[in-house]
Amino acid sequence: MNAVVGRDDLLLLTLDTLRYDVAVELAAAGRLPNLAAHLPGGTWEERHAPGSFTYASHQAMFAGFLPTPAAPGRHPRLFAGRFPGSETTADGTFVFDAPDLVGALAGRGYRTVCVGGVGFFNKQGALGSVLPGLFQESHWEPAFSVASPTSFEAQVTRVEEVVAALPAERRLFLFLNVSALHQPNWFHLPGATRESGDGRESHAAALAYVDRHVGRLFAAMSSRRRCFAVVCSDHGTAYGDDGYTGHRLGHPSVWTVPYSHFFLEPPA
Repeated sequence: MNAVVGRDDLLLLTLDTLRYDVAVELAAAGRLPNLAAHLPGGTWEERHAPGSFTYASHQAMFAGFLPTPAAPGRHPRLFAGRFPGSETTADGTFVFDAPDLVGALAGRGYRTVCVGGVGFFNKQGALGSVLPGLFQESHWEPAFSVASPTSFEAQVTRVEEVVAALPAERRLFLFLNVSALHQPNWFHLPGATRESGDGRESHAAALAYVDRHVGRLFAAMSSRRRCFAVVCSDHGTAYGDDGYTGHRLGHPSVWTVPYSHFFLEPPA
């Protein structure tokens, strides 16, 4: 990562609340053509979330603790704050002295931009201002929220505007929190009604909706130079699994998340 930071633009795309099993099923069924085209081997990597709900997980990720590979062993991290005794800091790790990765990248000359989604990014109170407050520039509006059936499209439009306004020589770290997977998501399933409620099928339909528009995001982020992208879920959610519903709880449907990172190449 020391060869990437300072050279490439960076994208952290969190698919808020996305379950690993649903992500894998849709990729295997050919329902994620735009995402799968960038996943190594066309498949998601299975990882464990650093937190069981949005606030905790993002605080950890912004400190360098991305989801951990779901296999025994010590797994070197891409980014890490400097501290003695770290067993997951390796030669290829971008090590920073700032309290968080966002500030560290700003110190390296990046424009740091947050496009929020769920309530922890809405800036409508003290708690909803903590995470976006890490960034030099942050955006949220009701059209980006969990209640909007067109939230991701609106978020991508804002990213396109941000990229277009940025001087060509300025590096960009863009963070986007996708709210579409989070409940309520019933409106992404054709024929569903509010009374139908949410479930794995509507959760899957929301992911397919995101895939239909993610190409615009990738095109914007690679329009100026190569972009290194991390795409993952911050946590999953339960839909009646073993009697559990929701997240902020210790169940495999919550802790197990899809993850991938890859380069987005600029146009030839």
